[in-house]
Amino acid sequence: MTDSPAVQAPQDPKEQPILDRILAIRDKLSLLKQDKTTYIKSHDVLRHYDHLIEQVHLLNIIREEHDKPLEQNRVDNVLDDCFQLVSLFFLTIGRNNEAPAVYSMTSTIRRLLDHLKEAAFYSPKDLESASKALDSMQETLKRGKESHSPHLLTLLGNRLDTCRNLLAELKLSLADLSPELTPTYERLVSILRSISAANTRQKFPASEVQRFQDQLREIQATMVNGKFLAENSTAPAGQHVAAELLNRCLAWSDIVLSRQVFGRRRKIDERFKATYDKLCDIRNHLEKLSITQAWSLRETDLYTYQRQLDRIDESRINGNFEDSSGQRADLHAQRTLLYLIRRSYAYIYTLLISSEPVSEALLPIFNQLQTLRRCLMEVKRSGGVTSPRELYPYSMKLHSIDNMRVDGKFMLGTDIPEGQGSVNSLLAECFELSYELRVETEDHSD
Repeated sequence: MTDSPAVQAPQDPKEQPILDRILAIRDKLSLLKQDKTTYIKSHDVLRHYDHLIEQVHLLNIIREEHDKPLEQNRVDNVLDDCFQLVSLFFLTIGRNNEAPAVYSMTSTIRRLLDHLKEAAFYSPKDLESASKALDSMQETLKRGKESHSPHLLTLLGNRLDTCRNLLAELKLSLADLSPELTPTYERLVSILRSISAANTRQKFPASEVQRFQDQLREIQATMVNGKFLAENSTAPAGQHVAAELLNRCLAWSDIVLSRQVFGRRRKIDERFKATYDKLCDIRNHLEKLSITQAWSLRETDLYTYQRQLDRIDESRINGNFEDSSGQRADLHAQRTLLYLIRRSYAYIYTLLISSEPVSEALLPIFNQLQTLRRCLMEVKRSGGVTSPRELYPYSMKLHSIDNMRVDGKFMLGTDIPEGQGSVNSLLAECFELSYELRVETEDHSD
């Protein structure tokens, strides 16, 4: 079990029974997460969720009695673990559009926004994506007012407000960036991230980093008297933002290339090699999941990665990585480790927002139908078929999936998994595409 960072035990003895109960809930959720022998059932998740909400209600009563609503101790840390797990379980069972599913996403967005603020470089597109996600989650909370605990909704609302405040702060930092300079600025952000990615590859691509540096020199060469010019030869607003980022890119490319000795890359500072290896391992696993997500991801698996990243991120002292003797990491190690943390959180964010509102029990069918739809649409785009016989393989597969339904529902034993609407809609769309292709073939033959 990957625990939260250590904090003080509850001072009020009345909180101890609550701590004991939520520890038991966390253990049960952890065991449920680890059980890969069967699909996760909605009623198992909802039972633990209801018990957890009961404990939150009791905790609020105790703290209101003692006028300590904002106290933070181990109870709050374990509650955070439980809500993270419950949130991911809601995604796993296909209840993506319900309030509890929002919790894990708010944690990830908060981490990403904190890191964007710390890094002090990001593109408007980064902020647009986060803004859309927050808007979507706000709508989810509105829909959940009648069906979920007000304690949970208040908690989630506060977390969304924190993220929105951070987002507004980040947008303000780019407020001076003119539309004329935005493409150049976004290109610089892309180059800086590309150099950081190359820096963490197992086989260092020195020539690729050199090409990025050449691109930076080309951008620098377009400046006149130290300023970027628009097409009308005026200096658009936001010069300091773009120029500062350009200088940072050039300095970082020099640092990365300087790690080369006789054509070979010097390893990261040995004091931080273990942390580097662990972060590379996390990043690589998440990257693999992002490629094979539809077929291999159980959202609850992300919990372990989240907690490992949180622990490493929170181990920094005043934002810096330090060794056992309190000595700071050099700039290369510092930026390399931070890049790996940020990239890993970004992968988790992408995996969460692309999670389908379909139970894992129905995902194999859902994925097959998505593949069939892509194939049928590609056939349609390429001009259709010359004979109805060419549609037989698609028709046979569609009918075999259709025959799996019982009274119009896909069943798992006696359970009706979440996501019936999404799967049935996709099945109907595939039948419609197949029918259209058949009609087109018959029309051509006439």
